[in-house]
Amino acid sequence: MSWWRPADVGFAVRGKLADLGVGARLFVQLLRLAPACLRRFGLVRDQVHFLGNYSLAIIAVSGLFVGFVLGLQMYYTLQQFGSADILGQVVTLVLVRELGPVVAALLFAGRAGTSLTAEIGLMKAGEQLAAMEMMAVDPVKRVLAPRFWGGVITMPLLAAVFSAVGIIGAYIVGVLLLGVDAGTFWGRMQSGVDVFSDLGNGVVKSIVFGIAVTFVALLEGFAARATPEGVARATTRTVVVASLAVLGLDFLLTAMMFSS
Repeated sequence: MSWWRPADVGFAVRGKLADLGVGARLFVQLLRLAPACLRRFGLVRDQVHFLGNYSLAIIAVSGLFVGFVLGLQMYYTLQQFGSADILGQVVTLVLVRELGPVVAALLFAGRAGTSLTAEIGLMKAGEQLAAMEMMAVDPVKRVLAPRFWGGVITMPLLAAVFSAVGIIGAYIVGVLLLGVDAGTFWGRMQSGVDVFSDLGNGVVKSIVFGIAVTFVALLEGFAARATPEGVARATTRTVVVASLAVLGLDFLLTAMMFSS
C-alpha cells in the first residue's frame, strides 16, 4: 500500500499556493493602506506605544547583557593580538551590523509578534472581525493596517535601543572593569564606524525585519482557526516562522550589503 498518492501531493501543493496568494494579497493591501494610516496616525501611535513600550524592558536588559558578554569575549580575544584598544570599534560594528537588528527582531517576534497574533486570533474567534464586516468596516484597514505600520516603526527604534545599551554594557566591562582607556574606546569607535555603510545598513535591516515579523504575526492571527486551539497554534507558528524569516533575510541582506 502506498503511503502517498499523487492526488494528495497535488492537493497539498495547491493549498500552499493558495496560502501564498492570500498572504501576498494581504501584504499588498497593507502597503496600499499606508496613506489611510497616516491620516489616522493616532491608531498607529497607539500601536507603537503598545508594541514598543511593553517590549522596551526585555530589549534593554537583553542588550545590556549582550554588551557585557561581547565586551568580555572581545577583550580577551583582541588582547592576544595586542589590539585591545579597538574594543569599542569591534563591539559597535558587531552590534549595529548584526546583533542589534537580529536579536532585537527575535525578541520582538517572541514578545510583540505573539501578542499581535493572539489579539487578532481572539478577535476572530470572538467574531469581532465578522461584526466589523457586517457594519461595513474593513477589518484590514481598521485593525490590521495600524498594527502593521506600528510594528514597522517600532522595530528600528528597538534595534537602536538594543545597540546603544549593548555599547554601554561593553563600555562598563571593557573600560570600568578591564582597564581599557575610555578615550581610546570612544575614539576608535567614532573613527571606525561609518554612518551610512554601518549604521544605515543596520537601520535598513531592522526595517525589513520589522516588516517581516509584523506581517507574519498579523497573517497568522488573521488566518487562525476560530478556536482556542487554533489561536494557540497560530501563536506558536508566529515565533517559528518569524524567527526563520529574520535569520534568512539577515543572510540575504548581509550578502548584498557587505559583500563589496
